[in-house]
Amino acid sequence: MISRKSVITFGMVAIPIAMYTTTKDNDIHFNQLHKEDNSRIRYKKTCAHCGKEITSGDIVKGFEYDKDKYVVVTDEEIEKIKTEKEKSIQILHFAQLNQISPVYYEKTYQAVPETGGEKAFELLRSSLMAEQKIAIGKTVMGTKDTLMAIIPREEGILISTMFYADDIKELQKQYVKPEVSQQELNMAKVLIDSMDTPFEPSKYKDEYQERLRALIETKISGKEIVAAEPDSPGKVIDLMDALKASVEKAQKEKEMA
Repeated sequence: MISRKSVITFGMVAIPIAMYTTTKDNDIHFNQLHKEDNSRIRYKKTCAHCGKEITSGDIVKGFEYDKDKYVVVTDEEIEKIKTEKEKSIQILHFAQLNQISPVYYEKTYQAVPETGGEKAFELLRSSLMAEQKIAIGKTVMGTKDTLMAIIPREEGILISTMFYADDIKELQKQYVKPEVSQQELNMAKVLIDSMDTPFEPSKYKDEYQERLRALIETKISGKEIVAAEPDSPGKVIDLMDALKASVEKAQKEKEMA
């Protein structure tokens, strides 16, 4: 499903693209019910002045400029004030691929070239890959200037909306860094190396959601819910002993894979 169409511009080059959402909601969602009879709880939108129930077609955008005083602004008026530049994704500059902290990334889209833009699109992708860089751009989405990271991949280009620096909280809690011995550091490196495998997203499943679905099926069939087996409490051992045991376990699992 196309989320929006846009144009990536840098210098005199313009690349028409379509942006597709890259994620979907697989979570189980519960409805709120009345405890006495299991009927759905409904929420109605009503007018604070006349008490009348309102449908979505009756609602307009309003900005409160003074107490209980509003100015109405339509979507068409909002669109009118956008310049052609603001309707496109303007590349502002380029940066190293690993320079951006993940905390700045918000929502990711897949970018696909529109007809006529394939060659310029591929030129941008391949040159960014070769230089191991991303492009930082800006466009208007909704009612705000939105920062974007244009990220090259082997299979195409991803575009991630970004938070501004003002949106990011400072780290709330610092900690006193204890001394780590060279022996402990070396053993931790061995553990990391022993668990180093290529990232394969299909290997990972939301196991809790699977158990939740099983619980629902069990309830539907009228069977009794069986509690999960409690984890046996682990013994408190020395950090080096824990690292060594972890390395041995990881190596065994690797041999069995």
